[in-house]
Amino acid sequence: MIEDWSEENIKQNCPHCDLHSQAFEYSLKTTENFTVVCDANPIVEGHLLIIPKKHYSCIGEYPRPIFEEFSELDREVSIFLTKEYGECASFEHGIFGQTVFHSHVHYLPLQSTALDIIPEGEKEIQKLEALTDLKEMYEKEGGYLYFAIGGNRWTVNKALATPRFFRDRFAKALHHPERGNWKEIRATPELHKLSKLLNENTITKWNLTLLPNN
Repeated sequence: MIEDWSEENIKQNCPHCDLHSQAFEYSLKTTENFTVVCDANPIVEGHLLIIPKKHYSCIGEYPRPIFEEFSELDREVSIFLTKEYGECASFEHGIFGQTVFHSHVHYLPLQSTALDIIPEGEKEIQKLEALTDLKEMYEKEGGYLYFAIGGNRWTVNKALATPRFFRDRFAKALHHPERGNWKEIRATPELHKLSKLLNENTITKWNLTLLPNN
């Protein structure tokens, strides 16, 4: 457990800054500034992450060239999931609700509605026009809670934030609440074994899908 929460110590203890950590066990693609991986502890088959190589806290902190590269990967991963699984949803704990303090954007095959994720009601969510809105929110508010389903994007009232905020809610929406807590997955042999199978299936589909530069 990290007791020193200084920026320097967080980076030194960050599993996403260590390319040999379990986070990169199922790597799919590497670019100049990012790695696309299967989540090592997936909620469902097709659960992917886009992780920047440099330690940024969230999308809102990405410099413009990094953001542009991310946008291309966001499009590519969304196309893959939609083609193979019928739909794509994503989320990022833009500082609020993070348990790993290094930007990592989750992508999952989910056909649902915003209110399935935020049953507290429409008053708690704000529609975004584009991903670029996150940078402005980060600069003004110091963070955000971001999610998308299909082509629609929202942020959520940060007052609702709890650790694993989206992960637990997406796990419930996907009818696998037992896979919300990734630490419990790692500690439960049956769930950990299932993770390997789910990710092997995802990798097979990724490798068979014709994507640019794959």
